[in-house]
Amino acid sequence: MTDSTHDNDRRNFLQRSVFGTAAASLAIASTSHVTAQTAHDAAEPEVTNEVDVLVVGGGTAGHVAAIQAGRAGAKTLIVERGSQLGGTTTTGGVAFPGLFDAWGKQVIAGIGWELVRESVELDGGKLPNFSKVPQRHWQNQVYTNQFLYAILAEEKCAQAGVEIAYYEFPQAITKAGDHWQVDCVGFGTRRRVRCKQIIDCTGGAELVGLLGFPRMREEERQPGSFLYKLGSAPSPGREQLHRLYVHGADSSNSRTATVANLTGRKSILEKARKTGQRLMHLQPETGFRESFRIEGETMITVNDYTSGRIFDDAISYAFYPVDLHTKTGVKPKPLQRGKVPTIPLRALIPKGSRNLIVAGRCVSSDRLANSGLRVQASCMGMGQAAGIAATLAAKAGTTPLEVPFAEIKSLLIEHGQIVPGQV
Repeated sequence: MTDSTHDNDRRNFLQRSVFGTAAASLAIASTSHVTAQTAHDAAEPEVTNEVDVLVVGGGTAGHVAAIQAGRAGAKTLIVERGSQLGGTTTTGGVAFPGLFDAWGKQVIAGIGWELVRESVELDGGKLPNFSKVPQRHWQNQVYTNQFLYAILAEEKCAQAGVEIAYYEFPQAITKAGDHWQVDCVGFGTRRRVRCKQIIDCTGGAELVGLLGFPRMREEERQPGSFLYKLGSAPSPGREQLHRLYVHGADSSNSRTATVANLTGRKSILEKARKTGQRLMHLQPETGFRESFRIEGETMITVNDYTSGRIFDDAISYAFYPVDLHTKTGVKPKPLQRGKVPTIPLRALIPKGSRNLIVAGRCVSSDRLANSGLRVQASCMGMGQAAGIAATLAAKAGTTPLEVPFAEIKSLLIEHGQIVPGQV
């Protein structure tokens, strides 16, 4: 039997089943079509890119950094080992990224807020009233549709001229004159990237570690969260999912992340069997709260954070309680009224490095400060600042810390970032 004959027989059978057997109430899901454009080098296992800025990691900070670099005129490539952008908000399922406001006004805006706002508006959702100071910090969380957010982030990358490489990750980094040479590997792909600047948005500063710069972390890390829904279908952008604490979750390498995911899924399966409820939703992986942090040119202490210290080179605000999760749960310590922490550019620069900057939860900070800094809104602000600093450094042929801070600040404001001390 030929393939075409088989297809026709199958189609005829389905049509008879639907239209000739009304009692069965059988329905077929509608099918639509789209054609993927073939990559010009799809048949070649080896690919070469020459870019100004390489962003590694497309999570909370990374996709914002890449969009910003692209919009500021840098030729930009983002490498992400997963299958989508957004990180904690999308793959992790924590689709209530906060906090963007403090004490009755918005303090974090820019590209991250643009994405959050547009995803809510497209979904017909509701934005909180930032002019009202809530009794509890979580009451001003913004609920987003994680699925819309991921594809909107891709659209904005495309509009900014950012190339995306999914399913790849760097294996080696070497200095080649005034450029970096970064060798990445994916299934069926070996990619060599020559770039002027690297932005490490891997969450655990993995490129910083690969280059041999010092990192720090605690012996015991905060639990991860595996998000799921039993019983009824979730309503994206309208509610939180069920949360399972995965104690001992460690994203340090592929082996430890595998153990965390297997542990979480096993427990959720046991819950489904025990309760008899249908499993209606399961995120693809554990959301990790804590991993390696860099030793930066400066470190944000918990006293800096809670006192609302305004650093001379502050590039963004942050606002969240000190939020350390433990085996007994979490008891957030809200900031005192009027206090709004800031994030300095130097905390994004690995100590002693050049042409390298980080953004996200690996920011140079002590553990308690990091428990507030690690949330999405703060990481988005860091990502946008890293994108600007790396772009200006690439254009000037220098390193981010040598770019005049006034230039970084001015361009951030031009692109919608709320910068501490701006006029």
